[in-house]
Amino acid sequence: MKHLTLILSLIFINLSYSQTTISGKVFDNKNQPIVGANVYLDGTYDGATTNEAGEFLFTTQEEGTQTLIISFLSYETKTIVEDVSKLANLLVKLRGDVESLDAVVLSAGTFEANSNSKVSVLKPLDVVTTASALGDFVGALQTLPGTSNNVEDGRLFIRGGGAEETQIFIDGIRVFTPYSPTPNNVPTRGRYSPFLFDGITLSTGGYSAEYGQALSGVVLLNSIDEPDQEKTDIGLMTVGASLGNTQKWEKSSLSFSTSYINLGPYFEIFNNRNEWEKPFQAAQGETVFRQRLNNGMLKFYAAFDVTALDVTQDDINFEDGVDFKLNNNNFYLNASYKGVFGNGWTINTGLSYTYAKNEIGIITSDIEDSENSAHIKLKLKKRFNSRFKLSFGAEQFLTDFDENFKDNGIDITYGFKNNITAGFAEADLIFSKDLALKVGLRADHSSIFNQTDIAPRAALAYKTSENGQVSLAYGNFFQNPSSAILKFEQDLRAEQTSQYILNYQYSKNGRILIAEAYRKDYDNLVKFDSDFTNFNNVPTFNNSFNSNGDGYALGVDLFWRDNTSFKNLDYWVSYSYLDTERNFRNFETSAQPNFATNHNFSLVGKYWVESLKSQIGFDYTFSSGRPYNNPNSNDFLAERTKPFNSISLNWAYLIDQQKILYLSVNNVLGFNNINGYQYANTPDMNGQFNRRALRPATDQFFFVGFFWTISEDGKDNQLDNL
Repeated sequence: MKHLTLILSLIFINLSYSQTTISGKVFDNKNQPIVGANVYLDGTYDGATTNEAGEFLFTTQEEGTQTLIISFLSYETKTIVEDVSKLANLLVKLRGDVESLDAVVLSAGTFEANSNSKVSVLKPLDVVTTASALGDFVGALQTLPGTSNNVEDGRLFIRGGGAEETQIFIDGIRVFTPYSPTPNNVPTRGRYSPFLFDGITLSTGGYSAEYGQALSGVVLLNSIDEPDQEKTDIGLMTVGASLGNTQKWEKSSLSFSTSYINLGPYFEIFNNRNEWEKPFQAAQGETVFRQRLNNGMLKFYAAFDVTALDVTQDDINFEDGVDFKLNNNNFYLNASYKGVFGNGWTINTGLSYTYAKNEIGIITSDIEDSENSAHIKLKLKKRFNSRFKLSFGAEQFLTDFDENFKDNGIDITYGFKNNITAGFAEADLIFSKDLALKVGLRADHSSIFNQTDIAPRAALAYKTSENGQVSLAYGNFFQNPSSAILKFEQDLRAEQTSQYILNYQYSKNGRILIAEAYRKDYDNLVKFDSDFTNFNNVPTFNNSFNSNGDGYALGVDLFWRDNTSFKNLDYWVSYSYLDTERNFRNFETSAQPNFATNHNFSLVGKYWVESLKSQIGFDYTFSSGRPYNNPNSNDFLAERTKPFNSISLNWAYLIDQQKILYLSVNNVLGFNNINGYQYANTPDMNGQFNRRALRPATDQFFFVGFFWTISEDGKDNQLDNL
């Protein structure tokens, strides 16, 4: 009996320790074996690693239904739930991880300045250390391909489009008045300081269905989510002063930036072609409050600025020149929330409000205008898995614009109110880490036209090699005419472009190459019936308007950046070729607009000199001559100015870790650039129209500043704000 009990016990022990063999082979979508993949039973220590043939084999004492995990870097993890008895001789195919760093990205028409982007042609630091930009993010973006040089204007002109065709967004919410007002032939600047942003994206075409009311481009400014420390920034400059401060708590932070600019002392030292009765003065302030919640981030952003000036500018038709006075007040408020609420859902929502008021005096005319605008937006996104994402949303644009014109007994008030309701939906389909597709649809309904416009958009990207990819993009884009038109006439249609883009991108070891070809076709452009001139070519209340204009733009953009080939040197080169014609506004026939240039070239470099504790920057800009109309000729807009050239230099010297002395010179060689010509309204006794050259107010601009940072770690400085 004892022997029988012993035998039964041995049998029981043997059965309790019986083992099951789990085996198989792991390979990729090209049927190549994957070496080193991890294969294991979830919740146990039982597992193995695949050999050179991609094979694995191990035993387990587990029984019943188990979860087998197969994982490897840059591939999607595979999960098999099955009875262990059936986990033998498996053939396991792993798909490439579409969210890995070497995966394809949809990038046609996009240039990102973002430290966190997979494909970033610039960093936030670059946006404000470009020599010619003078701390203006718009000036830095003008060194990228796809932009045309209009040095007397200062705004972004993209791929044959006017400046009003590019819209700016802060945290996804529209900015209605992004630029400070200035007189003719005096460049404006972007209102907002790069001090508060950590990411900037310039899209020169093919952008997401999420963004509307932009014919040519969008600029996306993303404010800092969470500052790294508390600090104070102080700036003393030849043109004014600045102050910034950041306070940080456990789940919230507050930053503000203020500045005061007065060009009076500068004009006392350096010559200016204008006669300033009251030199340009501006006070500006910005603040952003951030509150981190359990499932998201809430931000409040506010900015204000006031501008005043009084200047007399030369004019060939007025012996004493043209007196121009300006007082401007602008306020912008932006509130946004970004968060998650489970099951792969995310939400982005926000609203903005803009109040802008101008008081303008031109000779004997007095003009007062005011604008109240708002943008409300809700966007939801569902991540079903790493290969399929769906986003959709709705938004509302509200504008109320009024203007009053007085001159010699004339007193006229005009304006408009408009409500644009829009909806959008977009899907990302990631077939593999080599192939991705984005398809979207947008609909805009304008109350002022009682018209709905449907805009389909699509982008396809294919990874041709480990470091290169090809992208295609197509889309329709609609935008209401600007307030300069709508304040006089509302019986119009939304202007339209159709865009086609072919993009190639190569990125490896700190070097990036982007080559892009495109075509844009314009429809429903606004025309009016005034005589064409080259100066103050603006519509008036007694013009007749229609939407019968059209045009096209096609070209090639090239960009190369290299920060590894030469020690301490970082540089980029951009070139754009543009062929464009339009029949719009008061054009007599189709012609190249006078804001478009056929060739644009930029070379930008930054060199760190360790022995001098200095960063030296340089910037060379070239653009071919711009069209202008000569009334002494029978050909319309057929003549060209001479090419534009400018070399700018800057030098940032670290007095110590937190004190910087900064110097910059624009157009250091003093090139005699001409922006165009103004012709007399009437001919002389010989029947010829006299002219004068339209030159920059100053050939060069000199800047000196001292910047001091006080921070917790004693190391932070303002080099990234210069």
